[in-house]
Amino acid sequence: MTKWTVAGVCCGLVLTGCTVVQSADDDEGSGGAAAVPPPGIPVLGRYAHVPTSVQFMPIASAIDQLNVVRDLAFHPLNPSELWVVNRGDNSAVIVTNPGQPEQTSKWANGIESQHFLAQPSSLAMSPTGFFATCHETDDLTQGNITPIDFMGPTLWTSDSDEFNGDVFSHYDMLHNSPNCMGIAWQRDNVYWVFDGFHSSITMYDFRVDHGPAGTDHTDGIVKRYVEGAVLWLENVPSHMQFDPPGSNLLYIADTGHSRIALLDTATGVQGAPVPPNYDGTDQSRVDNAIITTFIDGLALDPVMATPSGLAIHDGHMFVTDNATSTIFAFDMQANLVDWLHTDLAPGSLMGITFDALGQLYVADALANQVVRITALPEDVLEEDAP
Repeated sequence: MTKWTVAGVCCGLVLTGCTVVQSADDDEGSGGAAAVPPPGIPVLGRYAHVPTSVQFMPIASAIDQLNVVRDLAFHPLNPSELWVVNRGDNSAVIVTNPGQPEQTSKWANGIESQHFLAQPSSLAMSPTGFFATCHETDDLTQGNITPIDFMGPTLWTSDSDEFNGDVFSHYDMLHNSPNCMGIAWQRDNVYWVFDGFHSSITMYDFRVDHGPAGTDHTDGIVKRYVEGAVLWLENVPSHMQFDPPGSNLLYIADTGHSRIALLDTATGVQGAPVPPNYDGTDQSRVDNAIITTFIDGLALDPVMATPSGLAIHDGHMFVTDNATSTIFAFDMQANLVDWLHTDLAPGSLMGITFDALGQLYVADALANQVVRITALPEDVLEEDAP
């Protein structure tokens, strides 16, 4: 029997006494050498699986006007900016220099945000000077002017000085994907969304934006894939990411099916038009696209019941399980490599992202906070003789 004792830091307090036990026959086949612990992922605690094996630091909270925070992403052209979306008040918060003494935050909730930024579930940044948001709502966001299935993704400027979450900083919007639970940027102005209303993955190509506060959407292209193959779970975002970036392989947190799905967006054949077409766009189905189960969350030990946040970083896929507030890491062959029980309340974890230093950031919707998770020095994991 070999044990490793972990000392950790949580919110600045040193905690000790967490023991990881591996059953092993130390002498068998090893000439008496001690068993070697699994290497694990440093930012998840190197296979310790407990919160004391990493450092937790809340870097933004309700004081910064977080309000049911659901997703977050660093600006690809300005990595000092962390962009966050709030479902609670149809807003976004831009945190500059997160976790640093000079940290500042800007809350954005402007004119008609109840439509253009309605109950955002997710955001996707691009290096083109824009980003897009997706919205979990099937309500009447403009009174009786538009129907409940009118909602869809919004294209915004990513200039933090111009962006105000209002009609004037939105550069385009396409429609007919209510209860949208996730969004991923592919290339140019092409974004893919998890359409909960139609249980589909849908491509939205804004093409040439209509400019701030414009209304001409007619050059857009909308293609609905794998309708009926994915399942949304109310109030739990289903985040997505292409890997490699710009490729055709889209990894999807299929929350309602407790799995990570993989859609090959290069597959499928042109199908019939999809009504209603509110924008006068090229809008149709794509039939027979190939979607597969990449990871079956219910087959894991521990179980991954409701995957939500998804980020691919440094050759690994990181997934938050909203049901258990556990963070999982897989290699890109779908093997479970490590996991971290955060001890946050069940239902807390949603979006997840990384900064340029490899530090992990998670959205905690129940506590209205963004938490940074940092690896501890390797020498805190020491062998403890039985």
